[in-house]
Amino acid sequence: MNIEFIEALDQIEKEKGISKEILLEAIEAALVSAYKKNYGTSQNVKINIDRETGEVKVYSQKTVKEDVKDPLLEISLLDAKKINPLVKIGDIISVEVTPKKFGRIAAQTAKQVVMQRIKEAERNIIYEEFAGRETDLVTGVVQRFDKKNVIIDLGKTEVILPPNEQIPNETYTPGERIKVYILEVKKTTKGPVIIVSRSHPGLVKRLFELEVPEIYEGIVEIKSIAREAGSRTKVAVYSKDENVDPVGACVGPKGTRVQAVVEELKGEKIDIIKWSKNVTEYISNALSPAKVISVDVEEDSKIARVLVSDQQLSLAIGKEGQNARLAAKLTGWKIDIKSSKTDSRGDENES
Repeated sequence: MNIEFIEALDQIEKEKGISKEILLEAIEAALVSAYKKNYGTSQNVKINIDRETGEVKVYSQKTVKEDVKDPLLEISLLDAKKINPLVKIGDIISVEVTPKKFGRIAAQTAKQVVMQRIKEAERNIIYEEFAGRETDLVTGVVQRFDKKNVIIDLGKTEVILPPNEQIPNETYTPGERIKVYILEVKKTTKGPVIIVSRSHPGLVKRLFELEVPEIYEGIVEIKSIAREAGSRTKVAVYSKDENVDPVGACVGPKGTRVQAVVEELKGEKIDIIKWSKNVTEYISNALSPAKVISVDVEEDSKIARVLVSDQQLSLAIGKEGQNARLAAKLTGWKIDIKSSKTDSRGDENES
């Protein structure tokens, strides 16, 4: 190695932020292993790289002995004094043993170490950038498929959209730009692993924050979300300003805001309902678009008994019970729905 190599390390330190001294220490440690691998393992060797010239020298650490029994680890006092006249019995002395062809081995080893450290540094930079960003919304490009995982390119790194975080029946096309919700950032020996989701309710929340300025500004708050990804989502919203209609703010002029969210979710239906601290009113709203006649609640058991007209019963329950199921999930209440016509017969539907 030479002075150009030292200058290259200076450049790496400036551009990648990797300490030159740390790189040199790592190279020296790797060269010890390389030396022992190529020239035997019994010697106690030390590698020194000149910080100015890049010159590499190998030193064998030997104990000064009166009677030498192992020449690889010991040196006589007479020979030791030829190197350092001040040494005495029991001292450790460095004897240069640099092989003639060690330069080639050193260059190859140094290159491997530097490349490895650069890769590790880049991985750390990516991890530091994404650590703590769970629940963030990011945009990426569908890159490829790895078994059932979808690999998405965020520019600086790739993230994984596993099967259980994909929207059922949604298709992904390489080159397509999509928005994803960061679910988890893990540090592994192979670098950071970032798991994202398209099915998490948090994705819907982030999309509304993006489209609705009143949410971003904190005037309108999303209180709860119940989602069956790819099919339907209910969002409960509340306004801290009585002059701002939270549902209207989320729907937007001519429905443009909610439509933007629906388009990103490939047609998933979204019900925006007004949150209320009044439980009966909240549950009644949650069953929208069905019209509710009355709601009786049992606070202790958190059961709500809902009465609707016979015409509204199927709408309140929804296809395969979805509307009632989402309303129950949204409010946290168990909901029993009866029609006014069949109430007396005890016809009951629960979610």
